[in-house]
Amino acid sequence: MAISTKLEMRQSQSLVMTPQLMQAIKLLQMSNLDLVAYVEAELERNPLLEKTDSGETGADGDTGSEGNSEPFADGAGTPAASEEPGSGDWMQNDLETGSEAIAARMDTDLGNVFPDEPGVPASPDPALLKGGDSYKNVSSGGTSEDYNLEAFVAEEVSLVGTLEEQMHLALTDEADKLIAGHLINSLDENGYLYIDLGETAGQLGVGADRIEAVLCVLQTFEPAGVFARDLAECLKLQLIDKNRFDPAMEALIDNIELLAKRDLAGLKKVCAVDEEDLVEMIAEIRALDPKPGSVFGSALVQPVVPDVFVRPANDGTWAIELNSDTLPRVLVNQTYYAKVIKTARNETEKEYMTDSLQTASWLAKSLDQRARTILKVSTEIVRQQDGFLTYGIAHLRPLNLKTVAEAIGMHESTVSRVTSNKFMATPRGIYELKYFFSSAISATVGGDAHSAESVRHKIRQLIDAEAPKAILSDDTLVKILKDDGIDIARRTVAKYREAMKIGSSVQRRREKNSRL
Repeated sequence: MAISTKLEMRQSQSLVMTPQLMQAIKLLQMSNLDLVAYVEAELERNPLLEKTDSGETGADGDTGSEGNSEPFADGAGTPAASEEPGSGDWMQNDLETGSEAIAARMDTDLGNVFPDEPGVPASPDPALLKGGDSYKNVSSGGTSEDYNLEAFVAEEVSLVGTLEEQMHLALTDEADKLIAGHLINSLDENGYLYIDLGETAGQLGVGADRIEAVLCVLQTFEPAGVFARDLAECLKLQLIDKNRFDPAMEALIDNIELLAKRDLAGLKKVCAVDEEDLVEMIAEIRALDPKPGSVFGSALVQPVVPDVFVRPANDGTWAIELNSDTLPRVLVNQTYYAKVIKTARNETEKEYMTDSLQTASWLAKSLDQRARTILKVSTEIVRQQDGFLTYGIAHLRPLNLKTVAEAIGMHESTVSRVTSNKFMATPRGIYELKYFFSSAISATVGGDAHSAESVRHKIRQLIDAEAPKAILSDDTLVKILKDDGIDIARRTVAKYREAMKIGSSVQRRREKNSRL
């Protein structure tokens, strides 16, 4: 067989992940905060990108004249005439500025009419006027440009700062302060001390007895209960602070696991008290704070900003619109590009400006395409979950990504990226887009399937409405749900109940009986 070279033409399709396509996919799955940060970085990097604000009305971004607050009758800069005839501008009248003329007209000395206030000089000191703007800084009539309002903002009170202030008052020895500082910095956010004191003594080069002595002092600090090593010790410290740690309460704290099990009979036996005293002791325990350090330095909670708004329309449908505040707007400055490209000195500068123009144009297109895709997916979700928006969670339909993707003609991966970190504001609250996607639970008589989220809501309603004398077991819940047309297994009910952090029927019976 002869070997020879020849040319062949073939036609094939392939998907190439270009940098522009990767950028579009990356933007699609970003949250609004990440998107704003990304656009801000691009604005600093790309000289051809410009940010537009919602207040801009003109093509060049002008919002009106700056620093002009006077009313004008026309555009020529002429002030509007006064309505009263003969009333001219008071600034153009000649004012009496001579003190002798004013004193002669009043027939008295000016000092009798306008006495100097005590402590206020009648005129500025010439020495101060030589200093330039220094006199303005001490003027009582206004504030200086260097006036910092943030200097008067109250500092956030933290757990560590509060304990350190008490430490300097309670301890005098520098070595003890060093040990106390180490223990304070070892606390968790709830005020508990989960460290090995023996290992800490070895690290600091002191004896374990001295660590224990310093810890005993620290456990008397406010808030009561800090520096505890477990829940029982935390409750014990708070009871000691309230002077309520008697032998009966000590027995209750030592057998705290019986209280968790709602074993009231066992608690009465170990505490040697009657039922009335035990109820009062349990009430005191419940009034204590199991996390005394959590009241300090709480982390700032970032509020959820919805990407889509859903409101009822006048015709009975739903109006869907994007949140314009979360959509960054950018423009490509073609004029600046045309001006700079003419003055480019070499090919490197021309190539840089060309790449910047392509990047800016693609970013603007990607942002527009992202907004359109989010709106299209949200519209289909609202159409599928119309029952939920109208009647509530009991009418939430089972939905998957494939159903939405086929309805709008997109790939499932695209829908998955759109629903990540995106939120929708509805009349029933703010929900993540992924909330509307839940698995289906079949019906008993061949009807419409039920959403897993609506089934969980039904289980919670049944448990909340149960009577203390008639606690519903998992088998009873299965029977009730099947009577309502929901075909569900017992293990599924138990899984949903545990996911909602609801105890078993035995635990709920003990808890509700103890409340009685």
